[in-house]
Amino acid sequence: MDAIFLMNNVWIVVCTVLVLFMQAGFILLEAGSTRMKNAGHIAGKTVFTIGIVSLVFWIAGYGLIYGEGNTFIGFSNFFYSDAFAMGEALAGSVDFFFQLAFAAIAMTIAFGGFAERAKLSAYVIFAVLFSVMVYPVIAHWIWGGGWLAEHGKQDFAGSTVVHLTGAMAALAATIILKPRIGKYNKDGTSNDIAGHNQVFTALGVLILWVGWFGFNAGSTFGVADAFFGYVALNTQLAAGAGAVGAMLVVWATTGKADVPTTLNGALAGLVAITASCAFVEPWAAVFIGLIGGIIVFFSMRFFDKKKIDDPIFALSVHGTVGVWGTLSNGLFATPELATVGQAGLFYGGGFEQLGVQLLGVVTCGLYAFVVAFIILKLMEKVMGGIRVTEEEEIMGLDLSEHGGYGYPEYLSTPTTKTGA
Repeated sequence: MDAIFLMNNVWIVVCTVLVLFMQAGFILLEAGSTRMKNAGHIAGKTVFTIGIVSLVFWIAGYGLIYGEGNTFIGFSNFFYSDAFAMGEALAGSVDFFFQLAFAAIAMTIAFGGFAERAKLSAYVIFAVLFSVMVYPVIAHWIWGGGWLAEHGKQDFAGSTVVHLTGAMAALAATIILKPRIGKYNKDGTSNDIAGHNQVFTALGVLILWVGWFGFNAGSTFGVADAFFGYVALNTQLAAGAGAVGAMLVVWATTGKADVPTTLNGALAGLVAITASCAFVEPWAAVFIGLIGGIIVFFSMRFFDKKKIDDPIFALSVHGTVGVWGTLSNGLFATPELATVGQAGLFYGGGFEQLGVQLLGVVTCGLYAFVVAFIILKLMEKVMGGIRVTEEEEIMGLDLSEHGGYGYPEYLSTPTTKTGA
């Protein structure tokens, strides 16, 4: 067992921990972006979701992605049993651990569409079904040797596999659950339901930003040529450009440098570069992140005008920008870096790679949305509804679903003692 093999495995375990710690970022981001009465619920459901995905990924998810099968799905290695296997670059257990963390992130993104109005039981059931019927299928198509991999689809760390997939499931949930009480008026105008803590939101974004280096740089799966440093550089540049782009466009449009938009711009830059971080030059990473930050602002406005209530902005940050990030490979991938597929349009590759990227976006997006929509509709019929009652929503999910507030002092019920 040589030193490089050991270093590869240490590196990927560290990166996996970073990706798992991104869930802490999601807790703060989502809790801060929603109301105080739902903060404990959001934190709790994130933790138990990781537990559900971990077990389901061990039982079936990994095998559906990487097991022997056909170009559509894998059919072997259920109840993952290759933990002691030694691959060319990684131990089996390390590879499994890393892939599991990605599956958990996709699930968390999908749950953005459930925020502040879904029953706890809906989270539990959908987590199981999404982890078997949605995420593994798309991951197999692109990362598991499936039909899109055969076409040369470029998605280095998951703009499509993780972000677009999660966002399309979130879109299905948002449509079925319908807007939160008080979000839209009868005349079609929108009310701003502000999150309760912008500091939490900002800290959550920063944690996600740092964790993203495990997400992107870890997808090199090794340390031998130190290429992970190049991937990390592109990731940092895109995130910074996304934050600046979003802040400038909202400032120019509204006259105010809106904080939530700036924060979502940073995330947009990260999502946008995730597919191409290993395939493009640094100047292109800046451009990709900058456009991602601008796109997210207009996308947030678009969905709001369409009365699609997206409290966490998952559809814009992970969906719309996930599409842009995926397509950007077809424009900016260089011949030297395109180890998968072809060079992009601006590097002499013509429209071939752009066409493959577009094919991947359309088929993966449609599959994730349609299957998630069907699952949720069936759940709605079987469960008699997946949304809490109006009374429970007004009360807050902390109290109605868990029996206590995330901020206990929020429930102020002074009592008066009478009698002897």
